[in-house]
Amino acid sequence: MDTALDQTAHALGESRTLWELVERRAALTPDRPVLLQGDRVLTFGGLRERAERCAAGLYGMGVRPGTVVAWQLPTRIETAVLSFALARLGAVQTPVIPFYRDKEVGFALRESKAEFFAVPGVWRGFDHTEMARRLGARGIFEAYGPDSLPDGDPGILPPPPSSGTDVRWIYWTSGTTSDPKGVLHTDRSLLAGGSCLAHALRLTADDIGSMAFPYAHIAGPDYTVMLLLYGFPAVMFEQFALPEALDEYRAHGVTVAGGSTAFYAMFLAEQRKQPGEPVIPTLRLLAGGGAPKPPEIYHAVRKELGCRLTHGYGMTEVPMITMGDPEDTEENLATTEGRPPAGMEIRITASGEVRLRGEAVCQGYLDPAQTAAAFDEDGFLITGDVGHLTPSGHLVLTGRIKDIIIRKGENISAKEIEDLLHGHPDVGDAAVIGLPDAERGERVCAVVEQPPGAAPLSLGTVTAYLREAGLSVHKLPEQLEVVAALPRNETLRKVLKYQLRERFGPSR
Repeated sequence: MDTALDQTAHALGESRTLWELVERRAALTPDRPVLLQGDRVLTFGGLRERAERCAAGLYGMGVRPGTVVAWQLPTRIETAVLSFALARLGAVQTPVIPFYRDKEVGFALRESKAEFFAVPGVWRGFDHTEMARRLGARGIFEAYGPDSLPDGDPGILPPPPSSGTDVRWIYWTSGTTSDPKGVLHTDRSLLAGGSCLAHALRLTADDIGSMAFPYAHIAGPDYTVMLLLYGFPAVMFEQFALPEALDEYRAHGVTVAGGSTAFYAMFLAEQRKQPGEPVIPTLRLLAGGGAPKPPEIYHAVRKELGCRLTHGYGMTEVPMITMGDPEDTEENLATTEGRPPAGMEIRITASGEVRLRGEAVCQGYLDPAQTAAAFDEDGFLITGDVGHLTPSGHLVLTGRIKDIIIRKGENISAKEIEDLLHGHPDVGDAAVIGLPDAERGERVCAVVEQPPGAAPLSLGTVTAYLREAGLSVHKLPEQLEVVAALPRNETLRKVLKYQLRERFGPSR
């Protein structure tokens, strides 16, 4: 790590607001690129200038400090410009994942009381403008193409916001069987999360990153803060799929890629098509989070892709909690979620639940009752995750409280079984769930997807493999289901276990 670069990044991280960080980076390296998409390049100086003009256009439309603006836009340069234009104004913005439809979008618009709504028009065959009208959205405007953003003279703008502790962001948790929660963030909480990611990964100004996830996800500002702190660019992917995206990774010389465990598996699958020939020659680091990482995936990446893999722990409520360090030991990188940064307090309760307190933690939820239930008496966020800290301060997650299977009064960790299943050559991915059982309370059900050409699996072969791997007899699956593909969400491709419980539970 370049000491001077690191000191500069730490100093920039002290910015009070996201807009202050944009201005300070643009003053330092105005001509360096920040966002790359196809043959388009946006520099740090260009980001500042375009965002100010867009802010002026929004101001002319009636957007003021504190105005709630929702946007449902894909991962594009214009999306980032619009988001920073709203940050320049001090508006309250509520990003909505572009794959969401009437139910989730309508809920977000109603709960946030959005006064304006930016949409991409027709995108991937779906008419977002028509949906917005159908939902009765206010202030609908399209913001998709290079010349689509509101525009105006920055001379009409009021001073930028000076406080970084006001709530200016409403993010939405992934709704499953219930409505999503509106998570309240400040500029400072997003800056704290992005700083944790930036300093942990030990990146340099010569790196080239990539955004293969929706910019409307909490990872959007997390990643962009990292670019602003260290002054390097990232390639934006409006639609991510492999092998189609590989040409752009190679053309731009991407050095850092990732997203989540599912992304690692996708890169591995491409690498296995051409063993010995690097699928992305410039790639030196995979990094991500958002879903459990089996140790087997880590070792496969190191061996087959020939690059480092650092995995972290974050959530909508706390965008970055811990992160692996590329210079950490192989054991810690394979089996832990990394260490927390300075300022992030982790408390493990007597029952093993993980609780959090620090600047990166959200201010709560739109619903005051949900906020009251989410924090303990000492102000720690109750995560619902289970784990422990090692003597070196690394966090090991063993699952979620909901993922603890209680069989005949014994607690069983689904993650322990999943990690072992990932080592089986005929298992591509696996999810372990507890299903109601009149005799046992819950029974252990393993749901697996197999790689192409794999031999058929039976419950007997799976349990024999797990016993050989050292799994205790009382933890062995009593039900095996083989599926063509595990159900996943559209953001970080996290497995949706509630759908598996519905599919394979007693009501099926």
